[in-house]
Amino acid sequence: MPKSLFWSRTDTAGSEHVVLDDRPGLTAQGVALAVDPIPYTCRYRLTAAPDWSTSRLEVEANGAGWARSVRLERAGDGWRVRTGEEGDLDAALRAAGHPPAGLPGTDDPGRLAEALDVDLGGSPLTNTLPIRRLGLSRLPADQAHGVTVAWVLLPGLAVLPAEQVYTSLGPGRVRYASDSFTADLEVDPEGFVLRYPGLAERVDAG
Repeated sequence: MPKSLFWSRTDTAGSEHVVLDDRPGLTAQGVALAVDPIPYTCRYRLTAAPDWSTSRLEVEANGAGWARSVRLERAGDGWRVRTGEEGDLDAALRAAGHPPAGLPGTDDPGRLAEALDVDLGGSPLTNTLPIRRLGLSRLPADQAHGVTVAWVLLPGLAVLPAEQVYTSLGPGRVRYASDSFTADLEVDPEGFVLRYPGLAERVDAG
C-alpha cells in the first residue's frame, strides 16, 4: 500500500506532503509549500532504484510571475540535467529584498558524477535516501558515512554537488552534517524523518 507522509515546517510557514511506495526502492510524488525567501509551491517526482540510489528527480517550482523546472536523471555515464524557466524569479526576489537565485540546473553536470543521492532543499523526505541506501538503521552507533549529493536549491532550482555525513546514533536517531551544520534527526523504523530540528516535524493522522 502507498504511504502518505506530511511534515510541517518549523523554520518558516510551510509544509510538505508526499505519497510514496517504497517496495522495492522508491517512487514518490510530493508537494512542498513555503513562504521563505518568497512564497512558492514545489511539486516533485522522485524515483530510487532497489538499492536506494536515486534514478530520477523532477521538480517544478512556481510563484507570482515565475515558474521553473529541473529534471535530473542518472545514467551509466553520469547525470543528465534539463531545465525550464518562465517569468523572472530573480526580479521577484529582488523586489522582496533577497539576492538573485541565478540560473536553474547546472552548467557542468560532470560535477555531480559522484552523487548517488539527491537533496531537495527543505525536504525531509530526501534525507531518507542515504539513510536507507547505507542501511544506517542496521549499523552500530557512531559509524559515520560520507556521501556526495546533488543538492537542489529552492526556489531557484540551482543544482550543486554537496558533501554530507550521516552517522547512526542508535535506534531512531541519525546525525546529519554538512560543512559546519549538524542536526540529530529522529526517524521511524523505516528511516523516514519524524523530526528534523530547526526544519520540520512530521504530522501523523490521528
